[in-house]
Amino acid sequence: MKAAIFTTPPPTLTIGDLPAPVPGRGELLVKVAACGLCHTDLHYLDHGVATYHAPPLVLGHEPAGVVAECGPEVTGWKKGERVLIPAIFSCGECGYCRSGRENLCQNLEMLGNHRHGALAEYVVAPARECTPLPDEISMEGGCLIADALSTAFHAVERSGIRPGETAVVIGCGGMGVNLVQCATLAGAKVIAVDKVDAKLERARVLGAAETVDASALNMPLSKALRQLSPGGVDVVFEAIGLTETIQQGLASLRKGGTLMTVGYCPKDVALPVSRVMFFELEIKGSLGCPPGKYAAIVELVRRKKLDVDSLVSGVLPLGQIAQALDKLRRGEGFRWVIQP
Repeated sequence: MKAAIFTTPPPTLTIGDLPAPVPGRGELLVKVAACGLCHTDLHYLDHGVATYHAPPLVLGHEPAGVVAECGPEVTGWKKGERVLIPAIFSCGECGYCRSGRENLCQNLEMLGNHRHGALAEYVVAPARECTPLPDEISMEGGCLIADALSTAFHAVERSGIRPGETAVVIGCGGMGVNLVQCATLAGAKVIAVDKVDAKLERARVLGAAETVDASALNMPLSKALRQLSPGGVDVVFEAIGLTETIQQGLASLRKGGTLMTVGYCPKDVALPVSRVMFFELEIKGSLGCPPGKYAAIVELVRRKKLDVDSLVSGVLPLGQIAQALDKLRRGEGFRWVIQP
């Protein structure tokens, strides 16, 4: 099969031939129909972030496809069924899994990180982790549920935001716009922040009540947000992973507010701990999404309560993955999808 293979040194992604994987006990062999590209893929290629599984490694963790074969002891699935594969797999047995926090599994495996991913013609996945993908949802849009949408959905639930409260989303790329629509669905008034007009416009379409062009400000972002929401905002979702925007997000909160760190930041961040203490602020991280939430998210997409198709900026064949990654590097669009 053809696959996008990550090798080092130097970090390189090439299209090569590999044997098609064979499904083991309890696994599905899935013919990949679509796989989204994520900034996590760029972290491996451009930013020196190491994969857990030593290269060579097939990247890609946002897939949808069709069951090609069922491994031994698989029940509830059959060949030809449409399937959504989550970005991360859990063991189902450790303390975190038993408490409903499977995304923190002690034995967690991520596609394209701990094991071969889905930027390939075929991929294997545990059958119990997979979710049926209804015919009403396109493969190209549906693959975004695997990470870009489900991660945002989990972060909004984890924030505890309530109807009528004010949320800020800093960074309206592929993850941020999903935070906008998920927070809007939760009943929040959403203020979207970015520097790109097209991204702010998409945020408005997906429910943002206010938008802030950070490139046009003549004052700190936190001050601008406090002018829009006197006293501060209830929840800030930081979806970029920059020390400056994390700090500005914290400074934007009202007393008792919550900062959600959703973007990956490899650096330490200086924070005013006295302010956190005195105003009872909360800082929460959010990682991926527990597998048990996927069916509900898929149903919301099927009922058109959440949108994925408008976030597909383009679909390219596996042979053009280099061009797609360059678009991602330049910040173009929201999600570029590869059809292996």
